[in-house]
Amino acid sequence: MTAHATDYTWFEQRYPIPGAAHCLTLVEGITADELLRRFGALPGREVTGLDAVVAAWETFDDGEDEEAEARIEPEDDRLLVAVTELDGWAVVVEVFGYLGSLPDVIRRLADGTRLVSHFRNAVAVDHFNWWEQGSCRLQFEPLFPTQRHGSDADAPGVPALLTACGFQLDGEGHDLHTEAAFALAERLTDVRLTPERLEAATFRIGYAPTR
Repeated sequence: MTAHATDYTWFEQRYPIPGAAHCLTLVEGITADELLRRFGALPGREVTGLDAVVAAWETFDDGEDEEAEARIEPEDDRLLVAVTELDGWAVVVEVFGYLGSLPDVIRRLADGTRLVSHFRNAVAVDHFNWWEQGSCRLQFEPLFPTQRHGSDADAPGVPALLTACGFQLDGEGHDLHTEAAFALAERLTDVRLTPERLEAATFRIGYAPTR
């Protein structure tokens, strides 16, 4: 894969709400249902397309999700997650969510396999994670790509890989750092996201606990 940040400028333009704040998590070799189980999520209905996921999140966020209201106890704090399957990976979209960026959650999701996730919130706090077989290979904030952690953080090929994705390692700017995270995820997973693929995908809605 030769993905670059400029290949993903469409995401925020096409999907301004998740473009402002999202967590995308990809886990290799498991089904959507298994990933919901690892989240500890209550499985819900199916919807087609990311537009429908955003609409489901808006209904949930407004407290008007009848399915969630019927199944979730008032004291039970949960977030909406939407899972599909692409190219041998389970793909989780969290609109204004963050669960796929939490180390304790990542360990459960990545058990026995590979995981890549990237998170951004509405005030530009961001995280990128690459885990394999229970170990963190690479973790960093896309805004600060020179400050890396994990077993591959200082691997010889990593700076070149990040630069090829569009990260600016010279500290001279932060243009397209979120889009570069999408590109890096594609290079690590071989899963290419496009508007057409996201709108054709069937997503299983789930309600995942925050703790």
